[in-house]
Amino acid sequence: MMKRRSAAILAIVGAPAFFLAGCGDTSANVKNQPPPPPQVLVTPVTQKDVPIYGDWVATTDGYVNANIQPQVTGYLVKQNYREGSFVHKGEILFEIDPRQFQAALDQAQGQLAQARSQLAQAQAQLGLAAINVKRDTPLAAARAIAQSQLDNDIQTQKQDEAMVKAAEANIQTNEANVEQAQLNLGYTHVRSLIDGIAGLASTQIGNLVTPTTVLTTVSQVDPIKVYFSISEQEYMELAGKIKTGGPDLLRASSAVPLQLTLSNESIYPHQGRIVFADRQVNSQTGTIRIAGAFSNPGNVLRPGQFGRIRAITSIRKNALLVPQRAVTELQGRYLVAVVGPDDRVGIRQVQVGDRVGENWIVSGGLNAGDRVVSEGTAKVKEGSLVSPKPDPGVGKDTQPPQQRQ
Repeated sequence: MMKRRSAAILAIVGAPAFFLAGCGDTSANVKNQPPPPPQVLVTPVTQKDVPIYGDWVATTDGYVNANIQPQVTGYLVKQNYREGSFVHKGEILFEIDPRQFQAALDQAQGQLAQARSQLAQAQAQLGLAAINVKRDTPLAAARAIAQSQLDNDIQTQKQDEAMVKAAEANIQTNEANVEQAQLNLGYTHVRSLIDGIAGLASTQIGNLVTPTTVLTTVSQVDPIKVYFSISEQEYMELAGKIKTGGPDLLRASSAVPLQLTLSNESIYPHQGRIVFADRQVNSQTGTIRIAGAFSNPGNVLRPGQFGRIRAITSIRKNALLVPQRAVTELQGRYLVAVVGPDDRVGIRQVQVGDRVGENWIVSGGLNAGDRVVSEGTAKVKEGSLVSPKPDPGVGKDTQPPQQRQ
């Protein structure tokens, strides 16, 4: 009986120890299991033809800027236009005191009338001299009068002919004086030379102005010019597409359309064209100045505004594209994590080029179709096993092309 009780007690005491031993074996098995591979997002390397854009700072200027200057000296008495308004060619902008010029015209007209009277008198004398010569010629031949009298008549006729010619020349001189006086009187009305926007008046009413005085400036702004400078290398890429000249400058160089971004970051709705390239490259900056033209209905754009010009400089054939976030820069090297068919990672060094939207153009180290890690690059290393998932945020390049770096 005592033996049975001892066996039962031993069984009860040993059961927890067996249970604990079993539990200890389970924990060890869990610790020995490897962690699951990290999950990363991947996207394939794409290959296609992509446009390369240039982006440059630009300033606007009038297509024609005409300085309005008087052509006579006098006192300014009136301003006929509203500053900043649109004026037409031939419209009177300023008036100069006309009294002295009216007096000069009256004097020139009086001198012209006097010259015409002198001509009439000389012609009458010439007619009388011609009658005397005609009358005395047969008398002298018949020796009815002295030959010297006929000679005097002939000499008088020649003198009268000279007086007529001098009077005619005097009339021409006085007619020119009258014409000049009329022009000077007309110049007291200072007119616009072109259609355009008239600027601020640079002088006040009552000031004495001369032909060197700039009264204001009128700018033709539709179309409007845009100036920007590009590098010599970019110019060489565009040189074959720039077609300058022609009567319709807005249609010149249709091969290089321009996009203008204004200072408020809005895109100007009208497309521009290159009008011409400057005659030389600036030796100090290595750039060449380009002039573009944009239609400007409503005269919204004004000279002196700043903006950015964007244009396609070249087409990169069969370019390899990877997302920018898939590229890691480390000590001047650009690295990409590539997931192989066995889901293991290989770190490759690449060379990056231009940016196209959210992508880099890369060369070397990659092939079209390679799966690159676009998210989770911090979790991977050379030879590590990963769990790749397609990146849903890659594949739609909706961003506009970025500028050349």
